[in-house]
Amino acid sequence: MPITPPPHDAVHSEEFLHALMRRQLKLSIACAAAFLVVLLGLPLANYFAPELMATRVGGFTLTWLVLGVLFFPAVWAISWIFIRRSIWLEEDEVRQVNNERKGN
Repeated sequence: MPITPPPHDAVHSEEFLHALMRRQLKLSIACAAAFLVVLLGLPLANYFAPELMATRVGGFTLTWLVLGVLFFPAVWAISWIFIRRSIWLEEDEVRQVNNERKGN
């Protein structure tokens, strides 16, 4: 038999969890889209602007500079933003519930 939370326990309510999951889904889609732009941007840039991507920067072609130096920091930045924003979303939901409790 499933354990149901008390009626006043808004943190464990279905509404609370669905709202949090919707906000997390939006964040996940945004981060996935950013990752896909980074991932697919280099091959597309090579295809549509080969002269630009063959430009030498610091002894490397721009393609290798982006792939070897800038790709991993970009992925780390997307990951960092996702983690920080995800934690903030959860804390914001809890703050909203606590404010509702204080208002009652």
